[in-house]
Amino acid sequence: MPGANAMNRPQSNRNRQRGATLIIGLVLLLVLSVLAISTMSGATFGLAMVGNAQYSENAFQMAETGVELSLAAGGFTSAPGGTAIAATNVSDPNGDFIGSYQAGTTYQESTPPLRGGYSIGSGSATFDACHFQTVATGTSSRNATSTNTQEFYVICPGGS
Repeated sequence: MPGANAMNRPQSNRNRQRGATLIIGLVLLLVLSVLAISTMSGATFGLAMVGNAQYSENAFQMAETGVELSLAAGGFTSAPGGTAIAATNVSDPNGDFIGSYQAGTTYQESTPPLRGGYSIGSGSATFDACHFQTVATGTSSRNATSTNTQEFYVICPGGS
């Protein structure tokens, strides 16, 4: 019987290779899937880092805006408390929140300039250098904050 003899024969190499090809193909597919997932998570992490850097830069620019507006407001006085700019929210043209800032300028001290000060006219009027400090805080999305300090002197009437 030719049919009985065919059933007892071992499988050919060709049939065994087809099973190995399936296993190797599945392993390669698994490796490629893991690589794709790790690449996507790396790209997502990179985007988050770039976004955080942008929010940090926005907070810095908000603080700089606070310093500039505080200096532009003038009205520097040696009275206690100084001057302050209330917290102000800034939005883009679409109405989306960019950030906010607040600033304050305080009087620090008055020091006479070197060599006895400057005189006007008869020499009886002298001037001092009044030291002021402006501190501004800017905030942006994701709780990014920046605090900038600017110190400056203004010529003011001399004391004794």
